Amino acid sequence: MDALIVEDDDLMADLLETVVAGLHPAMTVSKAAGFQEAIALWQQKKPGLLVVDWNLPDGSGLEIVRQVRATDRDVAIVMITGRADRESILKAAHYRINGYISKPFKVEMLHERLLAMVGKALPEGTSDVTSLDEMLSGGLDSVIQLPAKTDAASVIDLMARAEGLAAAQLAERWQNDASLCSRLLDVANRSSFRRTGTPLVNLRDAISSMGVPMALNQALALSLDVSAAFSSGLLTDLAVDFQQRAEAVGLEAQRMALALGKKSAQFQTAGLLSRMGELAVLKVVDQYLKQGGTLGDKQTEQAIRDWAQPYGNRLKVQWRLPLELRQLIGAVHYVSRENVTQDRLIMRAAALMVNDTTPEAERSRLLRQLGLEDWQAAGQEKGQGNDGS
Repeated sequence: MDALIVEDDDLMADLLETVVAGLHPAMTVSKAAGFQEAIALWQQKKPGLLVVDWNLPDGSGLEIVRQVRATDRDVAIVMITGRADRESILKAAHYRINGYISKPFKVEMLHERLLAMVGKALPEGTSDVTSLDEMLSGGLDSVIQLPAKTDAASVIDLMARAEGLAAAQLAERWQNDASLCSRLLDVANRSSFRRTGTPLVNLRDAISSMGVPMALNQALALSLDVSAAFSSGLLTDLAVDFQQRAEAVGLEAQRMALALGKKSAQFQTAGLLSRMGELAVLKVVDQYLKQGGTLGDKQTEQAIRDWAQPYGNRLKVQWRLPLELRQLIGAVHYVSRENVTQDRLIMRAAALMVNDTTPEAERSRLLRQLGLEDWQAAGQEKGQGNDGS
């Protein structure tokens, strides 16, 4: 099902996008910031779910509802607005909307109402399944939400004591959750949050930029994603393996950066996000299985080999990651011999340090370039070196 969100506030639109994308594995989301853009997208996509703000910079959300209802009586429409007076509610009800939600709203309430609204229209399986290659190709143009490690209960607990929480505390708690880290960086790096003109490259700064309450709302929306749990033991094992590799690279890169007197947060973030392409492919493969497709282990592994890099590159753009952070992530997988940028060498060296199959000569060469000749021996003493370039 296609969904269209019409909201001119970037931060609110991002939050709604996170909630709606998590309603079902087959959900794809488009966003419009104004009346004209919304009408154009409606005519193009004919979405099955429409979430509309009343007040738009170039028109009224209610007029969008009126025009849609003139030709479509079945589409699910939810009006989300700051208007809570009886007259406004009655006006919206006249056009047979399916839900009216006043701002500010609770994320879990919005999720429950939307899930109940669209659930019957989105069965888990279907006999009309596209091929995996077609789904992977189409997925490059869709919103991709990676499975979050943070559970809803823990976020709700944090919300109950939000006033006493600092950005640094949340960053420390969530620093190994690739999905949440990437989503918060995406939201914080939108133009409305770049107050200084400098892109944000670490989780603590992203949370500070948007504020603790909104960071918690985003975390809760991600944790409520009903499609996050993999339906296959193989996919679960692969996801855990990729996440562990990424965390190990991030930790090693952070240690190297500190040893060289650098601020380490962005290096840990780059390592954490270095397997997002693989995780995104696993998410699409799981969507394929949940819609009735069948797949063998070798086909799954081939899909990862063929599509991990395109998805990783696409996500860097979708999440609006700063160029500097994108380059650090890319360096985990490859750095040319001509590249002498110290920051990128740190990322590549960290990846090689935690990969047992890497030739010792290659590791030693990079460590010499960084002036960390004794690092390999120190790592072996600490039991470092699991896997994952």
